[in-house]
Amino acid sequence: MSAEMDAYARALDRAREHSLAWLESLSTRRMGPTADADTLVPLFGGPLRDGPTDPAAVVDELAALAEPGLMAMPSGRFFGWVIGGTLPAALAADWMVSAWDQNAVLRYATPAIAAAEEAAGGWLLDLLNLPRASGVGFTTDATMANFTGLACGRRSVLARLGHDVQRDGLSGAPRITVLVGGERHVSIDLALRYLGLGAPVAVAADEQGRIIPAALSEALEAIDGPVIVALQAGNLHSGAFDPMREAVALAHRHGAWVHVDGAFGLWAAASPAFGHLVDGLDTADSWATDAHKTLNVPYDCGIAMVAQADVLRAEFGVNTSYFIQDDDGPGDPFERVPEFSRRARGVPVWAALRSLGRSGAIALIESLAANARALAEGLGALDGVEVLNDVVFTQISLAFGSDEKTRRVAELLIEDGTVWMSGSRWRGREIVRISVSNWSTDAADVEASIAAVARAVAAA
Repeated sequence: MSAEMDAYARALDRAREHSLAWLESLSTRRMGPTADADTLVPLFGGPLRDGPTDPAAVVDELAALAEPGLMAMPSGRFFGWVIGGTLPAALAADWMVSAWDQNAVLRYATPAIAAAEEAAGGWLLDLLNLPRASGVGFTTDATMANFTGLACGRRSVLARLGHDVQRDGLSGAPRITVLVGGERHVSIDLALRYLGLGAPVAVAADEQGRIIPAALSEALEAIDGPVIVALQAGNLHSGAFDPMREAVALAHRHGAWVHVDGAFGLWAAASPAFGHLVDGLDTADSWATDAHKTLNVPYDCGIAMVAQADVLRAEFGVNTSYFIQDDDGPGDPFERVPEFSRRARGVPVWAALRSLGRSGAIALIESLAANARALAEGLGALDGVEVLNDVVFTQISLAFGSDEKTRRVAELLIEDGTVWMSGSRWRGREIVRISVSNWSTDAADVEASIAAVARAVAAA
């Protein structure tokens, strides 16, 4: 073995051992980190060493330094911020993606990556019952997937009025009004900011956070100009879904582009048990989701899907002399995402779907929802615990009497370390929010989590 290969082998062997030790610790370790960033910065930092360090030693040092600052996000008892775990096949595929080190830009240069991603895209459209000719791009996260769909919407609604946004920019363009539900996720606002479209106009939502069709109709009637409507598949706090079929029909009647933010909830479309929640989803124009949430692939992996694949390709495609481009085929990967250079993040999606199959993907989605129902039932049976939302999918919002007591319960849960549930504020109240997103969450995790909340309530 050459010296170069020996260095790789020893470093990767150490990485494998540390990774397996980390994964094995998840069932028993404390949820939160035991050291903060201010404590760790001087340990990681200091003057840069004058000479090189053995790669295997660097891996050992990294593992030791990082240990107290790691949160058990892949644990089955982590319910904060809609963060899934990682399926074994997806994790292993991600390791190979790093080893292959392919810049997933061109079909010609990286045909294996292009083929895997195109296959994964086809499987996703089929699984989610979306138009099969849609364009699919693998972005960094749901924010950039939203950006991608909304950028296509911006292009489309302006083109209908004869304005070429690529050539002329937004200067002199008709103002685009973007209508959103009053409880949309902030990533929509952020994507609109990136796109130069400004703040959206909020439309009234009901008590579960669903956009109210009558209010949407009234807002549409008041607009004279191009419109984009952004709907949500899965409210952050309640898990509720906007009424897709009715809302999309109203929007299309007024010539609007309809984008759906389904960071975690879009996956309901794959399940016969939950498909009714997204009835009419396929009639929208673009969709965004995050594969590291419900599908449980490693960070990072957003997915943007656009019904008009030619619009997606036109919005993000460019021609340059040093590329060997796919002019006659389905197009190159970079023509479906904002990034010019990127890792092959669609490969872990391929591996996850290949390992699960259709029945496994449906079982994963339905198990997450079942665990959410079990948690809601068990927690709702405790004295002093109020479940505030209709638990229709994977989200639960809890209150514990006064805002002060709710904040105290959240603090005690973090101190206890058995479970991680994040605090938030919803409909004027302090809450503790639970998002069931991890494939490994089981009945024992549910039981332990209910017991941890009971202890916190008793001590608050």
